[in-house]
Amino acid sequence: MHAGDHFEVPPQDGRTYLITGSNAGLGYFASEKLARAGAHIIMSGRHPNRLAAAHDALEARVPGASVETLILDVANPGSVRSAAASLRGGLFDRRRLDGVIFNAGIVHTPRERTLTRDGRELVFSTNALGHFVLGAELLVSLARSATPRHTPRMVWLGSMSTRMGAYRPTDVQLEEKYSAWKAYVQSKVAVQALGFEADARLRDAEVPVESVVAHPGYAIGGRTETITGVNEPSRWKRFRDSLQAPIATSKETGAEAIVRALVDPEISGGEYWGPRMFGGGTERQRPSATSLDPELRTEIWERCEQLSGETWPFAKAARGRR
Repeated sequence: MHAGDHFEVPPQDGRTYLITGSNAGLGYFASEKLARAGAHIIMSGRHPNRLAAAHDALEARVPGASVETLILDVANPGSVRSAAASLRGGLFDRRRLDGVIFNAGIVHTPRERTLTRDGRELVFSTNALGHFVLGAELLVSLARSATPRHTPRMVWLGSMSTRMGAYRPTDVQLEEKYSAWKAYVQSKVAVQALGFEADARLRDAEVPVESVVAHPGYAIGGRTETITGVNEPSRWKRFRDSLQAPIATSKETGAEAIVRALVDPEISGGEYWGPRMFGGGTERQRPSATSLDPELRTEIWERCEQLSGETWPFAKAARGRR
């Protein structure tokens, strides 16, 4: 398969994937693509009613889909740990976890600096820190699911915006100066840096889990089909978004690179994938220099450890494979 071709998801029967923020947008369409390929999907989100609506929509659109829901608010470390514990504790009918898509995030950032209940800046906490905690909590489960033919994967959601401003996220809490755009872009630089750093550390520790970063391009709701309870844009949004047709795609199309990053056996850990600018399909790309910077990657990793009180159990995960 050539890099630019449309990716056909190979059969995923017997595999289980967790997708955060899967009640709408990219997370929903990633869930649907994987369910159509036969995977068991754990849809997660923070709103029970929205999650239930998305679950019902997926079952209606994919007859025979194997899907369940899990309440998980990535901006709340307690919720992340509770959800991970329920997965590990066997409350769900499964024996393995083959991959996770760290999708949940804030795109429309607040105009004023907003804090979570535990005093963390909301955008960074949602887009980056919460997934750092979730990765730590699920690492051993992922490693134990490795087989000679399958290496479990985590996919971090990057963004094209990381090329639009050389934000170096040294003040991740934005305590010195806040702007809505900076909050979003630097959180995505941090996400990409965490994804690349995670893969390097997984390799060093010989943990059989890969970390890949993918971005959806410019995918918007007004160019996405209407699905009750999942995507219901107003007529005005449809019109406004249609004006961006030359540069924008649908959420369904945007989800293609994310799903490919999760399941394509030809992709390796540490790679960066996204949609082609012209001609459709997805391809391996080069991320922004900022998110590849080894020094910055280490800084952000250590800052996440400090803010969350969480360290990744690399040694335990490496032992768990044996």
